[in-house]
This record gives sequence, C-alpha cells and structure tokens, in this order.
Amino acid sequence: MLDGSEFFLFGYEDHSLWCWLNTLHISFLKRWIHFVLLISRQGKVRLTKWYSPYSQKERSKVIRELSGLIISRAPKLCNFVEWRGFKVVYKRYASLYFCMCNDQEDNELETLAIIHHYVETLDRYFGSVCELDLIFNFHKAYFILDEILLAGAMQETSKRATLRLIGAQEDLVEAAKEETGSLSNIIAQATK
Repeated sequence: MLDGSEFFLFGYEDHSLWCWLNTLHISFLKRWIHFVLLISRQGKVRLTKWYSPYSQKERSKVIRELSGLIISRAPKLCNFVEWRGFKVVYKRYASLYFCMCNDQEDNELETLAIIHHYVETLDRYFGSVCELDLIFNFHKAYFILDEILLAGAMQETSKRATLRLIGAQEDLVEAAKEETGSLSNIIAQATK
C-alpha cells in the first residue's frame, strides 16, 4: 500500500493525488461477484464458483435456497432477485440457469452482460453448448470462467482472446501428456 512519501520523489507536493490513487486502489479490491452458479431446470448444480468465503454448510444452504427460488419463478418475471442483502442476477439458457450474486449497488445489466458473454464464449468453444457439454467437460467450463472472471471481477472481455488462451492451455496439457508418455517409455526401456 502506498503511504504518500513516494510522491515527493516525483515532485508531487500535494497529497491529493496520493489520496485519490489510494482510494482508487481500495475500490479495485472490492469483490464484485460473490459467486457463480449453473443450475439445471431439475435443480441439479452443474458448476459453482465462489469468490467470497462461505463454509461448505453455507454453500449447500445457498444453493438449496437459490435453486428453489429461481426455478420456481415465472418466466415472465425479471431476472433480478433480491436475496439476503445481495442481488442475484440470473438468465435461463435452454435447460440451464446461469446465476451470479453481487452487491445491491452493483449494476444488474452489467452482470447480465457478463452472463451472456460467458454463454457466448462457451458456445464458441463447444459449438452450441448444451448441459451435457458442461457435465462431461466441466473442467473446460471452469477454465473459461477463470479466464473471464478473476476474483469476482471481469478480467477478459474478448471472446477471441479467451478462446486463444484456452487453446494455449490445451496445447500445454497435450505437450505434458506427450512428455509424460515419452518419459515412461524411457523408464520402461531402462528397466528392461
């Protein structure tokens, strides 16, 4: 954290710039999205990502409450729910509900845009994503989410950049598998 003395080194006599930068630094530390849930129409959880600390018992209770609340809502109602002093923003795509929880004062439309961005990125990666893609390739859904959101804040807005990074990550995994395979062959040859 800055203490203000370093600005005198750069010729700043006034602490106002330091105060402004310090405030800016603190505002960036604020967690924006507290958690992400993907829930099927039957109430089964397909993906969870927690950016705020919740115990396992609290997580189970949150999932149970929100899945019951969101699934039972009529389709014509708005996609925002006030819950426990937070705002839950959700959107249904096919048989899945994509839910994000953020603070009351945060912009719901931005959160809806993040949800849509995530779904579009999944669509591009899987080629028309479905629930089965997320069940059998859940680790890739997490990779994509981790590229888009970092500590509950938007990290990457470009779908192309996200997919390029995921492709590079897959290349690294394949290279590691090949290297492991060649190492096991060398060990097998040496032990004969």
